[in-house]
Amino acid sequence: MEDVAYGTQTIYFHLRRVERKTLAIEVHPDLSIWAIAPLKASLSDVKKRIVRRGTWINKQLNYFEQFLPRTPEREYVSGETHLYLGRRYLLRVRHGEENSVKLKGGELFVYCKTKPKQELVRRLLAEWYYNHAKKRFDKVISEQIQRYKRFDIEAPEVEIRRMKNRWGSCTPKGKIILNPELIKAPGKCIEYVLIHELCHLVHPNHGKQFYALLGELLPGWVKWKEKLEQTIF
Repeated sequence: MEDVAYGTQTIYFHLRRVERKTLAIEVHPDLSIWAIAPLKASLSDVKKRIVRRGTWINKQLNYFEQFLPRTPEREYVSGETHLYLGRRYLLRVRHGEENSVKLKGGELFVYCKTKPKQELVRRLLAEWYYNHAKKRFDKVISEQIQRYKRFDIEAPEVEIRRMKNRWGSCTPKGKIILNPELIKAPGKCIEYVLIHELCHLVHPNHGKQFYALLGELLPGWVKWKEKLEQTIF
């Protein structure tokens, strides 16, 4: 990961060189910034382009932040706790040969190859959080969708989006929207929400048939619903 000063801010970005004539800058939903550069492009030229696109980059970052789990105000230093899959993990910031995040036992390690500034640690955690949320949601849906084959239901489109009062929803067109805060809840609670929304692909309303199917596919679902509601984020 490279970095460049932009006013009082430091922009951290990944650099990838490919066979192309022009430089492309991408901002991804996990808040990672990528510079896709020609093989012969100098690092200084890439950094100059990043700075020139600074306003646009920040606009994209602000947009994508709405899809990440909310975290109370943090300083992103060793000793803080961060919630993941129903457990609180102690944050450990360390120097490393490369920028990375590792979950080990009851601790969440963030390794920085440069001085661990707050913004760098935040970005690395944001990437890790988003990627794990997406993988977890996709995994549960791919496993559960097999149980809906008798209804001729295929894997739906999934969108991760913050919602004020809902964990998930299913649109009339069959798209499932999931609240990113779910990644902080226990795995069984995540499973409950996804099964609930998949049931809406069969029965759009909360009628007797809907609850009968939910009870068949997840006996004891009320327990996990209550646990989810009691989880403190």
